[in-house]
Amino acid sequence: DRHSATVRCAAAIERQAPTFVQYDPIDRMLKFKLETLSGTMERASLLIGNLRTPQSAIGGEQLACTAWARAVGKKIAMHTRAAKLVRTKLVVEVEDVLWQRNLFGMSRHILGNLERTIGPGVVDEVEFRIVPPRREPQRAAQSLPGRLFDEADEIHDPVLRNIYKAARKRESA
Repeated sequence: DRHSATVRCAAAIERQAPTFVQYDPIDRMLKFKLETLSGTMERASLLIGNLRTPQSAIGGEQLACTAWARAVGKKIAMHTRAAKLVRTKLVVEVEDVLWQRNLFGMSRHILGNLERTIGPGVVDEVEFRIVPPRREPQRAAQSLPGRLFDEADEIHDPVLRNIYKAARKRESA
């Protein structure tokens, strides 16, 4: 009986077509490290968000203002700015009345996202204030010339130009 079981197993093995799988240890290792790294980074961000540190190290205001963009998403964060935290009320600057009204309707959802991001008790209320958009510093279209325009330079005769400049200097002194 034992011999017949061995023969049947051997016959079953011979019937299976041999399959060859190419084993690439480097490719497998890279995939494993990428999967591990993404999971680790996600866990680390959640851990840091829930980390209770002394208030002197990271204040509640800094924590709430920093977490604002993550709690509301990129599109809303482009049109808003978390300005300050007054007790447990987060003051957020918005562009206009439409943004203020729409975000007020979403305030419970936003508070839930903030609580998940930074923990309970930090922000209990959100206030939306209308602030006109700030202009960013702009570069000059062209740099200023080395010397400014002088009306005396339009006098073609050099002698008359020098007489004119000397007279102007005497008058301004």
